[in-house]
Order: sequence, then C-alpha cells, then structure tokens
Amino acid sequence: MGAISNITEVVRVMSDVVRGLPVLLAKLPESGDPASIAMVFEATVARYPDRNMIVFEGREISWGEFNELANSMAHALIARGVKRDDCVAVIMENRIEMLAAIIALQKIGAIAGMVNPGLVGAQLAHCVNVTKSVKCLAGEEIFGSVMDVRADLAMDDKDILWVADLRESSPPETIVDIMAELEQYPTTNLEDTKTILAGATGFYIFTSGTTGMPKAAKVGHRRILAAGSAFSKVGVRAKPTDRIYLCLPLFHGTGFICGVNSAIFSGASMFLRRKFSASAFWPEIQKYHCTIFFYVGELCRYLVTQPPCPEELNNPLDRVFGNGLRPDVWEEFKGRFGIDRVCEFYGSSEGNVSFINAFNKNKTIGYCPGTIVLLEYDIEQDELVLDEHGKYIQVQPGKPGLLLAEIDDRYRFDGYTDAAASEAKTLRDVLKPGDAWFNTGDLITEVDVGFSAGKPHYQFVDRVGDTFRWRSENVSTNEVGEILNANDQVEIANVYGVDVPAAEGKAGMVSLALNPGCVFDPVEFSAYVMANLPTFAQPVFVRIQSDMSTTGTFKLVKGELRKQAFHLDQLEGDAVYVQLPRTSNYQLLDQSIYESIRDGVAGY
Repeated sequence: MGAISNITEVVRVMSDVVRGLPVLLAKLPESGDPASIAMVFEATVARYPDRNMIVFEGREISWGEFNELANSMAHALIARGVKRDDCVAVIMENRIEMLAAIIALQKIGAIAGMVNPGLVGAQLAHCVNVTKSVKCLAGEEIFGSVMDVRADLAMDDKDILWVADLRESSPPETIVDIMAELEQYPTTNLEDTKTILAGATGFYIFTSGTTGMPKAAKVGHRRILAAGSAFSKVGVRAKPTDRIYLCLPLFHGTGFICGVNSAIFSGASMFLRRKFSASAFWPEIQKYHCTIFFYVGELCRYLVTQPPCPEELNNPLDRVFGNGLRPDVWEEFKGRFGIDRVCEFYGSSEGNVSFINAFNKNKTIGYCPGTIVLLEYDIEQDELVLDEHGKYIQVQPGKPGLLLAEIDDRYRFDGYTDAAASEAKTLRDVLKPGDAWFNTGDLITEVDVGFSAGKPHYQFVDRVGDTFRWRSENVSTNEVGEILNANDQVEIANVYGVDVPAAEGKAGMVSLALNPGCVFDPVEFSAYVMANLPTFAQPVFVRIQSDMSTTGTFKLVKGELRKQAFHLDQLEGDAVYVQLPRTSNYQLLDQSIYESIRDGVAGY
C-alpha cells in the first residue's frame, strides 16, 4: 500500500505541476501594454451577464447588473472631476457599494485608496492625505469618523461623497449623497477603459511599517493580473459554478487581490459578508452552497474551537485559500470539516513575490517561482548577521532566515508613495554587485514535504523588527507608541507583542513610564485608547514602570520585556492592567484573571 500511495502522490503532484507552472510562468504584459483588472472584469461580464455575482444581506446581483452600477458610479465620478491616475479614498465596510466603487475607479484608470474603515483620528486623516486623494467615498456606516477629522483633510466638502448603506441617517447639507444621483448617469462601459496600461497603479493598500504611520503600497495592474490568474486557476481552481465565501476585509490584499480577483478571473459567484461570524459560518456555507473559502489563519482556529454543529456535516466546502493557518490547527481543520484542498499562500501588499501551496501539501506556504534567499538574522539585535568578510550569510535548509526576494523585470517592486520608505525596503549588492532585493521583514524556513517535483517548500516562522500580527492585522509598535506618547499621563511608551495561550499572533503590550507626579488613571487611559486606536492596535496589556531601559543608541529595550510579558511572577513588582475580550476598559490583572489567560480560557 505504501508504494501505491507514493505513486499516487507523485502522479498528483506532477498533475499539479502540469496545470500550475504554465500559469505561474506565463509571460506578463509589459508596462506599456493595455491591460487592467477592469478589462478582465468586463470580459467576465460579457461571458456571464445573467449569472449571479454577489449575494449580500438578502440582496442578489448579477454580473451584468453590478457592471451597470459600477459604470454609473464611474460616470458620476468623472462628472465630478475624477480622472486617470487620480486617487480616491474608499472607506466602507464590505458591501456591494464598496466593491462597485473600487471597480468604478478601475474603469476610469484612477487609483482606489483602500482605507481601513476601522481607523480613526490621525491615522485615518493620514491615509487620506498621504495618497493625495482628490475625493473620499465615505460610507454612511463610518461617516462619523471621517467628519471627526474633517478639519485635517486636504479637500473641500464637495470632495467628500456620502455612500448610503442602510439609510438610517442622512449626510450634512454640504455633502453629496452620490448613490441618490446615480440614475442620471449612463450605465454603459467607458471606452477609455480599454487604454489603461498594465504599468499603471490600480490600488493603494496600506501596510503597517516598522516606523511611523501606515504606508501606502502601490499595487499595479500587472501584479493584480498575475495574482488573479495564479490564485484562481492554480490556487482554488475556481469555476463559474463555484461560490466563494468572502468575509475578509476587502481593503486588504487577501480579501480583494486574492478573493474578489479569483471571482473576476473565473466568473465564480461570491457570498459577501461584512465581518466573520463563527456561529453563522456553517449555516451560511450550507444555505448558499459555498464551495471556496478565503481565510486568514485565525478564522480557521475560531472554527475548530466551536462546538460541532449539524451544518458542518456533509458541507459543500472543499477548497480554502489564505494565509496564516497554524501547523497545529491545519490537520484538525482539514479533517474535521472534510476540506480537500488547503492552498496556503504567502505574500504582502507591497512585496514583489508570493509563495503558493499549489501542490496541496500540509503545513506549508508552498514554493516561490521567483528568486529568493534566506539570510541569517539576529532577532535579539534585530539585524542581519555578517561573516568575517562583511558578507551576508545564507542559512542552511531547515534553519529560519530573513526572506529576501530578488527584484527583476518579472518580479518588480512597485514600492510605496514614499520613495524613502521604498528604498528602505530594498537591499543592494547582496549576492553580487548591482543586485537588488526586497526585504520582506519575515523569517521563513525550508521544510521537507516529500515529493514536490524538485520545488523547495517553505514554512512561515515569524516577523522581525518592530511589527507584530494580531487579529489578522500587522501592528506597528512605533506607530502605536507615538499615539500613546501623546496621552497626558504618559512620558514614554514602549510597545511590543507577547504570546497569549490559545490565541493567534501576538497581543499588544505597552510598558508605560508616567509623567512625574502622575498616578495611573485606567479610566482616562481606556477612553484615550478607544478614541485613538483601532481595535486590533489597542494594547491588551499595560505595564506601569518607574523608568525605561534603553540601549547605548537610546533604542527602547524590548527583549526582556517580551520574555516577562504579563506573567505576574516576573514583573518585578510592576502593576499590569488588562483589556479583556469584548470590553473597552483596562482593569488590574489579578491572579484569577491571570490564570484564566494562562490556561487559554479567557476568550482571546
């Protein structure tokens, strides 16, 4: 039986190679060629005009109907002065109108600034301003947050367009209700769409860097097209008869570039949800006959921790695609729910390469068609290791190393709107004079997955530097620290990530040195954090220290603090406060609460 099993595995992998490699290695359009996601979208509409495209909150819309909606929005935006290469900030929750706004901008050849609707205050204003957005499509559901920063936005009232949701409110008199005016605009395709070039920028997707405010990563049409083709054909093998369950935020790469893009390339239908719900997941999978699910690993962990339900049995879901599925959850998730194909991938909004588990191997991010190198990295010193000759050191297979991806004609680095930030992510003269490499900031390691047609496979290890991942979001410690430093109680804030039992990623923790004479006021600090940071960036733990340790170059020391984390027996007498799940205040961490967190039953 072992020999037969091995032969079957070889045949399966070789079949995947034959199917996948031509797609992954296909010639991409040149920057000056007419090619865009809008053109692919319109071709799909032409093939399946009457097929269902989206199911959302009781509404159903076909590809043809959605195309007409996007066209009328495009014409309305053009009438208000939006032109090719302009950026328009899109700030909405997942819904049909958000998706229509993005596609409308792609038809114009404008850039969609995909802003997280959970942002508030300075971060929200920064994202709109840093992209030089000429308009802001602001959803009714988050409009209050936009008006809170109105004075900080570099645009007039006429440039802020209110996009109705449930119409439970009305826009101010000076703000246009754009959805109410769409009937006066044509629903026909724009001729100009056919001339959009592959080298043009389609999106700005925001990524939390290691310093400062979120950076706007440029995502060009060439890259969007390459991803859509690979992910839909090689990853989930989507067909027009499939329905994709999509609850990831569309302002993120995984939600749009992977999920929506796969539907656009294949003609598959989408069941769209504003947010993930573990209790509603399987009933909706059954009711709407969903066959494909786009995930982040934390969602999979939530699902396996739920008690069994009747709807998970004999469910139609057989393919899943995403990133961050932990090895300790992988087999339980796949086995319990009868998933045939887990296509884990690795990539980033700004990165020039992706990894894809095209061969359906367990516990791997797959292989990378581009040229990569793994370099030895000192995590404590937060720097690359050099040999006695001052050269970078490549790690041996099986050892974790910092992932660099070579920048070449095929795997280009589009960079950020900030040229200095783009250069900071580029390493030069790594293996030979004149070469250039994108520094991912991630540690990965090569793993043995058995027969894989000579393609080395890899596993994600961790992020390095000042960024950690929590609630499926990258959190910049410096960015959070800068905001907390502005609190009246705080002299200096040192932010870092710590492990929490039974939780995905790392929870935010901050050690605070208070201003002289201050006694920590948790009520005031709670209100400040809730008002100035999105949920995923709010520290879970707050440690009060008399002073801060720094290095000789005045960098805040984090290593020992990370090790001590929130463990009561290691805090050297410091008080620690905690924000428990589904609360909006900090309370003193006592022994009882500590034990519930330590034992993994606190609900994180």
